[in-house]
Amino acid sequence: MFEIIPNLDDQFTEVRNIAFEIWPKTYGNILTEAQIEYMLERMYSIPSLQEQANTKNHHFILIRDQNETVGFASYEHNADSLKKTKIHKIYILSSQQGKGTGKALIDSIENQAKVNNDIALFLNVNKNNSAIQFYEKVGFKIIKEEIIDIGNSYVMDDYVMEKAI
Repeated sequence: MFEIIPNLDDQFTEVRNIAFEIWPKTYGNILTEAQIEYMLERMYSIPSLQEQANTKNHHFILIRDQNETVGFASYEHNADSLKKTKIHKIYILSSQQGKGTGKALIDSIENQAKVNNDIALFLNVNKNNSAIQFYEKVGFKIIKEEIIDIGNSYVMDDYVMEKAI
């Protein structure tokens, strides 16, 4: 049985450990090593994670299986004043994929979004990420394409996917 808990570690130790393990595997065939390193530093440095949680109102949750943290997510209610919850991050250890771990995280976020009276969930996903099929399986649909300049001559070439709740 999964346990989903808020991240209470202001150093984001488990979040960072999982991100640094997953990113090279997930994006190694999509992005250059230099871009992966740049994005990890930009999004997963301790100051960046603290800013996301404390200033940008991103909620970080951990998912545990038999007392081991096997994934995490972050989300923001009423993102862009749209009455929609944006999932900013959702990552599961590869050993947990196919076990319902990701769906449990999505379900938990959806339940919190409903409590907050949001009407949908949405997220960005790299156009070449195999997770697109997972998101479609749990009810997300591609609603648009988006290219985001993230600095250092890098862009994120994404689909925006949404699920009505």
